[in-house]
This record gives sequence, structure tokens and C-alpha cells, in this order.
Amino acid sequence: MKKTLFYFACVGLLAFSSCKDFLVVDSPSKRGSEYVFGNKEDINRVLTAVYASMMSSTTYGQYLIARYALNTDVEFKTYSTNIRSTAGSDFACFDGTKYSGDISSTWSTAYEGIERANIFIQGVESSPLYNVTDLDLMQQIGEAKCIRAMFYHDLVVGWGDIPFRTKQSFGDEDLYIGLTDRREILTWLINDLKSIGPKMKYADALPHGVERINKNFCYGLIARMAMTRGGYALYPDKADPMAVGTMQRPADYIEYYKIAKNYADSVIISGRNSLVKPFQQVFIDECNYIASKNDDPLFEIPFLKNSSGEVGYTFGPSVATDANGFTPHPWGGSSGGGVYLNPLYLFSFDGKDLRRDFTVSTWNYNALGVPTIAVGFYQRVGKWSKLWATSANALGSNSTSSTGMNYPYMRYAEVLLIYAEAVNELTGVVGTDGEKAKEALRTVRRRAFASADWALKVDQYVASMSSKEDFFQAIVNERAWEFGGENMRWKDLARWNLYSKVVYNTFKAMNIIAWNAVGNPIADGWENLPYWIFYKVIPNPNNINIYPNTQLQVLQIYKWPENPGLNPGVGWTYADWFQAWGNSTDAVPKNEVYYSFRGYISGGVGANEQKFNPSNLPPVRYILPIPNSIIVSHKNKFSNYYGYY
Repeated sequence: MKKTLFYFACVGLLAFSSCKDFLVVDSPSKRGSEYVFGNKEDINRVLTAVYASMMSSTTYGQYLIARYALNTDVEFKTYSTNIRSTAGSDFACFDGTKYSGDISSTWSTAYEGIERANIFIQGVESSPLYNVTDLDLMQQIGEAKCIRAMFYHDLVVGWGDIPFRTKQSFGDEDLYIGLTDRREILTWLINDLKSIGPKMKYADALPHGVERINKNFCYGLIARMAMTRGGYALYPDKADPMAVGTMQRPADYIEYYKIAKNYADSVIISGRNSLVKPFQQVFIDECNYIASKNDDPLFEIPFLKNSSGEVGYTFGPSVATDANGFTPHPWGGSSGGGVYLNPLYLFSFDGKDLRRDFTVSTWNYNALGVPTIAVGFYQRVGKWSKLWATSANALGSNSTSSTGMNYPYMRYAEVLLIYAEAVNELTGVVGTDGEKAKEALRTVRRRAFASADWALKVDQYVASMSSKEDFFQAIVNERAWEFGGENMRWKDLARWNLYSKVVYNTFKAMNIIAWNAVGNPIADGWENLPYWIFYKVIPNPNNINIYPNTQLQVLQIYKWPENPGLNPGVGWTYADWFQAWGNSTDAVPKNEVYYSFRGYISGGVGANEQKFNPSNLPPVRYILPIPNSIIVSHKNKFSNYYGYY
């Protein structure tokens, strides 16, 4: 026990200051290690250190929700050259290396969080205070176990087979361990959370609501991990480390769809969550430091204002500053980078879908505070922005990152769609469970459309999904529209084994549009997209339901994209939406079209697109390499596959 206390005191537990008082702690090292697990107050302080690893910029503070946003039909990052960057971090186009500093930082911080969780769990279970009937202690252990599961799940999804420990490594004779099969890891984690979940509290029984891990999030996390465990994944060719590998699904996948269905259903029947708030209000609340207890979010990562978090800075429309780093308004600058949206994503929505114009940000702000159109490739994620905060919550005209805005790691909408997908896979949407699955999909869509459109866009739409295949495709589409910009699409496509098909089709569509844009039309269904757009700057409508910021000027876009090319006359400015896709000088697509998927498929110089057979596509190498420094430090007990070198 003394070794555990000494080690934890040396971990460097953080001293925070925040309005979120459960994160305000003193370092246990200041209080004497013998007290760390000796009373509940200090146990809670130590738990804060477990949360702290989750809030780091190298994990959920930025990297895990923005830096590895691998390119799909939803999230997207452009690349303008066929040459890999010297940093080796081109993972969004599947072309990174094991020498990347980004993955090394993420890996180390994630395992730091796992180690802290392991030490906390061991420390509490070894404490004289430990009692399985103590609801406070069980809740705290549950929080640590869920954070550990979060880290492990996201490492498994990103890296595949990884080192796996459920006890502290300090003092372990076998400090450098090998890899554990991802299926074994996920099964263990699912069973671990199954045992602690019933002993946890619901968010409405916790003083900080969904800023603390709670019972329904625990059950939702079990459902998410079960879907991962039952889905496809890229596995290595052990005989050929330079091969990309193969997509495989476990033989026992049905058992995990049953688990996903049952635990998603537990969240639903608890009646603790709903989708009552309008879609955009969920995110506007996060930008204003408002955490609910019983609506859509199940758990929000609780960043600290002016201390941590990139939400609203890396995400959101770009907001330029002057030469001194100031804006003419109190909200400050924003990069609007990190996570972009696929330029074709906007056109996938139904024109009446209320999520579209909020999720896809089609304009930015210049240094004068004037809105400017964002044509071409750079569509930002509009769900979060520093601009959505009220004047009272504005961070200041010279503020940048560390916004402290929460990130919704899991929402109730996902649980509903997990339930619908699992039921469809198990039995199809027939019978009692089938009707409940259809109602889950209807619930998500009701929030997405005005009530006047429900008969057609909700009821008739869901009723038209008569086959198992149709309903599955409806889930595939709905998850794209619901979770745009939340870095979930690539994970979904991988477990569905649709990644290759989607990347190939997106690459081909972008090329067709680019050729059309430079005057070489290709009739393939994409030629009718709205190439013209008319817009003008107008005064703020002062209506949060129209535009979340009630002070800055806004852009009005004329009847687009439903009625493109209509010139409204004087006072409107014209833009060619796809003009930036082609080089007007030589009438060919721009490099961003050719090379933004270059680790898989590319055009232009060094093109490989002609080698692809759409009926037999190779897998996408979405798996990340284990950092070279980790392989060396573990005395080469494992190595990389998937073609990394």
C-alpha cells in the first residue's frame, strides 16, 4: 500500500481552479501520502487526476477528437501534395508513420490515464473504507473503470491489438508486456463495466450531472464497446508485416449485438434521458457552460474554462484576428481548423433537415468581424463556436484556445441508434423489438425536422424501410447526419466494413465534380449540383433559433442549395461553390482532389486510381502505428504491421 501511495503522489496530480468545483483539488502530495485513500474527500481528489488525463490536449482535449479525424464522407482534411510530411502525421489521409510525435504523445497520455485509473481502483479496493454497500465509493470506482474503458476502447479502435493492464505497472516484475488481442480486451472491459454499472448513480443524482460519469453513460459505453466487439476490424497479416491486412468480423459477433441491444435498452427504459431540447440547443448550451442532467448528452468531458479544451476553437467557423491578435468583438479568434467537413457532406442532407445548416458552417469571420463565404473544400463544423456563447460567457477579444467548453463523448441519440441497429441485425425490424427499433429512429428524426414535416420525413420515411438492408442503410445515413463533426464516422465505417467503398466513391465523386468545374463535364449524377451561390451580409436577426450569435452580422444565402443558380438581383454577391476545385490555367482538378486520400487512392502525379477494382476494393489502412519509441522502450516485445515501416 505504501508503494501505491508514494507512486500516486509522484504522478504529479494537478491543482485546478474552475467553476466546476469537483475539479478543484490540492495535490495529495501536499497532504501526506498516508491520507490519500484514508478518507472520502481525498479519494475524490485523487479521482480528479484520472479525469485530468482525459482532459489533456493530447487525448480528448484535442488529438483524439480532432487530430486523427480520418477522412470519410463526413469529416475531412485536405492534402495538396503527394509527398508525406516530414512529421509523419498525415493520418487523416492514411499516410502517417510510426515516428509521428502526435501518436507518441497520445499513446503516452492515454496510458498515463489508464495507469492512474488502475492505481485509483486498486487503492480504493485496498482501503479500510472499502465497502460494496457504500454507494459513494462504488460510484467513484465506476467512474475510474469507465474512464479506463474509454481509453482502452479508443486505443483498440485506433491501434488494434495493444498492451493491456488492469493493475498498476509500478513494482511489476514484468514491466514491459506484449500485445493483447483486441477482442479479449473488449470482452474483459464489457464484463468489468457490467459488474460495476448497477452500483453507479444516474446523472440526476450527481451534483454535476453529465460532467461526471454516471450509470446511463456506463451502460451506453457497454453498448458502444459491444458494437465494436461485434463489428469488423482491420487485422494484420502476421506473415507479411508490409501487407495492409484484412477486414474480419468475429465469429461470435451476434452475442455482442445482443449485449449492445440489451444495454442500450436499459438506457432507454430508464426514462432518464430524452431529446427534448432542439438539436442546436444541445451544442449552444455546451458553448455556454450549461450541463444538463436528463437530455441528450450522457457524458460530457468537463474541460476547464481558460485552462483546457479546444471545443469552439479548433471546431467552429474560423474567426480572424488583427495583427495584435484581437477581434473587434468580445469572443476572440478561432482557428476553425482541425476538423473540417467533407465538401459533399452538405448535399447529402434532406433540404428540410434542421441539422444541416447548423452542423455545416458555410461562412467565417474576418478580422473586422464581417462574415465571409467559405466556398470550396473548407466547410467547418458549426456545432460549437466561441461565437455561440453569450456576451457574459465570451472569453475576451484576444482569447484563443482553452475554451473550457465540454465535449459530448456520448449522446442519447447514439444509444437510440445503437438499439435500432442491433435489433435490425438480430431479427430485422419486426415484432415488438422491431417496432421499438423503428421508434428509436423516429425519435432521432423528429428532433431533426419541424413538426409539420413529421408525417412525411419521419413516419413515412421510417415506414418505407421495409427490409433489413433498407433499415441498415437508414441507420448508416442517420448516423452521418446526426454526428457530423463528432469524429465518429470513420469508426462506424470500419466496423460496418464500408470504409473502402465510401472512400473510393467519395474520391471518384470529387474528381467528377472537379472536372465539371473546369469545363470538362462528366455526366455521372454529380453534374447537377449547385455550382452558383448568391449571398449578402445582413444585420443580425437577434433570434437564437435563426443564428446562435445575436450581435454579429450574418450572411444570408439565397435559396441554396435547393434552388441553385437563381440570381436575386442587385445587392447580392456571386460565388462559384466548386471553382476552387480545379486549376483554371490547365483545366485539371486541384491537388486537394487528387491527394486527400493519398494513403489509399490518388490521382495526379503518382496516381494509383486505375489499379482499383470497385468490385474488389482493398481495405483502408485506418489503423494507426504503434509509436517507434514505445516499441524500443518495450524491448521489441511487439512490432508494427499494416505496412508501417
